[in-house]
Amino acid sequence: MRATVHLDTQHHVGTIDRRIFGGLLEHLGRAVYGGVYDPGNPLSDDRGFRRDVLEALRPLGFSVMRYPGGNFVSAYDWADGIGPKETRPRRPDFAWKSVETNQFGTDEFLAWCAELRTAPMLAVNIGTGTPEHAARLLEYCNLPTGTSWADRRAANGHPEPYGVKLWCLGNEMDGPWQAGHVPAEVYARQARMASALMKGLDPTIETVACGSSGRGMGTYLEWDRAVLEACWDTVDYISAHRYSGNWHGDSASYLAEGVEIDRILEDYAGLLAYVRGVKKSAKRVHLSFDEWNVWYRARGDHGNWTEAPSLLEEVYNLEDALVCAQYLMAFLRRADLVKVACLAQIVNVIAPVLTRPDGVLLQTIYWPFLMISQQAKGISLRPVVHSPTYATKQYGDVPVLDAAATLDGDTLAVFLVNRGQREGMTVEIDVAGGAFAEIHGTDLLIGDLKDADTLEAPDAVQPAAGTAAVIDGRLHVPVPAAGFAAVRVRMTG
Repeated sequence: MRATVHLDTQHHVGTIDRRIFGGLLEHLGRAVYGGVYDPGNPLSDDRGFRRDVLEALRPLGFSVMRYPGGNFVSAYDWADGIGPKETRPRRPDFAWKSVETNQFGTDEFLAWCAELRTAPMLAVNIGTGTPEHAARLLEYCNLPTGTSWADRRAANGHPEPYGVKLWCLGNEMDGPWQAGHVPAEVYARQARMASALMKGLDPTIETVACGSSGRGMGTYLEWDRAVLEACWDTVDYISAHRYSGNWHGDSASYLAEGVEIDRILEDYAGLLAYVRGVKKSAKRVHLSFDEWNVWYRARGDHGNWTEAPSLLEEVYNLEDALVCAQYLMAFLRRADLVKVACLAQIVNVIAPVLTRPDGVLLQTIYWPFLMISQQAKGISLRPVVHSPTYATKQYGDVPVLDAAATLDGDTLAVFLVNRGQREGMTVEIDVAGGAFAEIHGTDLLIGDLKDADTLEAPDAVQPAAGTAAVIDGRLHVPVPAAGFAAVRVRMTG
């Protein structure tokens, strides 16, 4: 089977915002406690940060890290998590029916971000909180000493402002499950006030308004339209969320998940253009796809009012990894639209990294994130793909090949997913405006669709070296059935 990808160095979508390689750390299950933070464990440093977890996460190159949620934030009082640890209150967590000890809070998170070498993306409570509550957190984090909350920060050991630049105005406020859920118009008033107050204190920040929590919501896009029309002048991004799953054991449709992701991005591009037109505005608002992942097996959400219960500890296989690759490739193809994206989540809870007391396990979804985040740089080229199709129950006929490409100076990176389960394919790539000079390397992610990296078989799905060759001026890349390939080439001309 053969497919072709046509590229042109002059036909590009835009510059890739590195913030599409973000993550989410939520107070949920063992994500924080027993995940990134584990005081007393021999693998932790003197602040309780698991060193092996940091070492596992750093190669992924997370550009931003969203915190503290997620659903958790909508009933969270950030002030509970600052100051002397012995005086911090224990609270019931509305979202996950667990006990929150507040031993890890804003200061610990920001210190952990510095160790990970990522930028924080803080969410404020617009559910049970108020715009004033949000502004106080901004004051605590970003203002110089001389006011009440900034002085509290200094007293807690950090005299200099943290300078947090990216802020989420709540989380999934369209969802009835959310603490403080209200209609779009009510949320929009609160979000507009919070953003205005926060930017009044620090005009250098950017804010993200809550969009729809999924395409299946009855208010999908109507919610977003109402919020955007009310908040257009005060926010910079609207959020989108999606979790994928092979709910019906239909791998053919599941491997075509990229088609659905493309549709969501098309929906938002149209909506943003519409509202901009109605507003007659020169300003652009972009998309923050700040929750995405595969999540369908581990669905229990009740922690039985215990500390750090084991919740949502999904085990991932190869087909899940191929879907995750398609998320990132879709974001690359819409570099003009998607400026922020967060893999939800990062440790233990629907995560690429699982911990045990004596080490970590890297799951299958770790590898496409690693391969794409390390190699996708510069500008996103617009691929023209000619591929055979295959039939799916959910999406009809779908191209077998999914492709994305980036160009950074003279380095071309091409990412390919063969959705076909039975037959490998050779992908022929040509580039107008350049010639292939040297192949730097080809990486593959292959195996059986249901293979998973487990404690018993931690290397079942791992990157492997592939092959590529330039023949008659075209780059030929073999991609095995149900496989992912990333190839890097130096260009001339």
